[in-house]
Amino acid sequence: MSESLTRQLKITKQAVRGKGVVVAQNCRAAEVGAEILRKGGNAIDAAVATGMAIGALEPWMSGIGGVGFMTIWSAKEQRAWTVDYGPISAKKLDVSNYKIVGPGPANPFAWPDILNQNNEFGYHSIAVPGMVSGLGKALERFGTMKWKDVLAPGIALAERGMELDWYMQVMIANGAEHLSKFPASKAAYLCDDGRVPTNDWQGTRRYLKLGTLGETMRRLAEGGPREYYEGSLARDIAADLQAGGSAISYEDLASYEARIVEPLSFEHHGVTVNVAGGLTAGPTLRRTLELAGERTKGAGAPGADFFVAIAEGMHTAYQERLKTLGDKPNNTSTTHFCAADSEGNMVALTQTLMSLFGSCVMLPKTGITMNNGMLWFDPEANRPNSIAPGKRPLCNICPVVVVKDGKPWFCIGASGGRRIVPAVTQLSMMLVDRGLDVEAAFHQPRVDVSGVGPIRVNRTLPDEVKKAIAAKLPITEVDNQISPLGFANPSCIVRDPQTGELTGMNEVMSPWAGGAAQ
Repeated sequence: MSESLTRQLKITKQAVRGKGVVVAQNCRAAEVGAEILRKGGNAIDAAVATGMAIGALEPWMSGIGGVGFMTIWSAKEQRAWTVDYGPISAKKLDVSNYKIVGPGPANPFAWPDILNQNNEFGYHSIAVPGMVSGLGKALERFGTMKWKDVLAPGIALAERGMELDWYMQVMIANGAEHLSKFPASKAAYLCDDGRVPTNDWQGTRRYLKLGTLGETMRRLAEGGPREYYEGSLARDIAADLQAGGSAISYEDLASYEARIVEPLSFEHHGVTVNVAGGLTAGPTLRRTLELAGERTKGAGAPGADFFVAIAEGMHTAYQERLKTLGDKPNNTSTTHFCAADSEGNMVALTQTLMSLFGSCVMLPKTGITMNNGMLWFDPEANRPNSIAPGKRPLCNICPVVVVKDGKPWFCIGASGGRRIVPAVTQLSMMLVDRGLDVEAAFHQPRVDVSGVGPIRVNRTLPDEVKKAIAAKLPITEVDNQISPLGFANPSCIVRDPQTGELTGMNEVMSPWAGGAAQ
């Protein structure tokens, strides 16, 4: 999109309101969750149904071959929890498969160039996936509906196939080079001659069958979550992985268990922030708010002081993260959604295949598009985040639930790799420290601070704000475009403390993101 056209466009989006709300990067996935709420399910039931269905709607972002984290506010327990279903490398991983052959940066992570890009594409790039285990544990602990019932919408979508629209065509075109290298991926996503599939001029609806994913989902529904890790499905997954050269074994799958753990909880200006901790970006969020201090406070739309505080705090927090944890730039294909119900339950859930279409490998027997979780590891040896067997990597996922006066106030998160934390920080502080409603906050221009390179500022920010930031740190002006998005892709649901009404909002510049109400 040209700069002149961008300046002529003014894009707005309406929030969705109701007693139960789901907001997602794919509006049809949000409708899946809302329908679960209408049937009497709670927010956790809705989140699990959305998570299991969304892989058939945007398989370049996430799916049952992926990983993730969620932060939950349990109305019954009156407290927050984090469900960790992040990736783990194979126990018999051979580190020599990730030999450095060039200085890089060879990919969006800015890692050195690796032999055959083994950490980025293909079977060597795959880590043990945790999504099915994570959603299964969340449902068992916090949900009310049966596993089979929350999987039903996802089964129907997987059996129907993915509807081909222009956005899907763009995504397939971006991934075609590597999708074409793997037979099942090529058969599902590309034409026989390797071209990107297209629609006719009459707008006839066309669906792409995602291999045997529908059958696999049915097997999961019948066998339960552990079917993925210990049943006949697990053996099919392991057989396909090892036939392709992956080090992941049946034993790796069988030993995988998602974890329900304490969130990272801390106070900020009268609220309690609950966020996934450990190897996620939660600690970076906390450090940014510590460094920003009182400078984010005020009334109404944020001004120069607000953005300078965010820019300086985030820049320092990322420098500390880079130095102590070994993280690097991270632009990934991730999805985030939120769910909340009338009982007071809230879920912020971020899940991912990591890169676009993950490893680009669709497993032939099961139709599962697999993650490329090995790309989250630093290929340089002897660092905290270095590649090693049986290890969890760092990630930038940041699902948040904010509590005020002992009650859940809002849940928020985003996709966009290292752009996630800046977006979550700014939007949260617009709600907490500036008193904006969520619809107004999401229409405010933002900055992006990734710890490396100049601060990226939305071109539409007032000149005085840009000058104030530039006086402290180098900046570059960027357009807030539709595709690819110029900034992160956040979603949020806010509860009115007086009426209990829920208001959900998505990234304004994403035409596919939306919400649905109960």
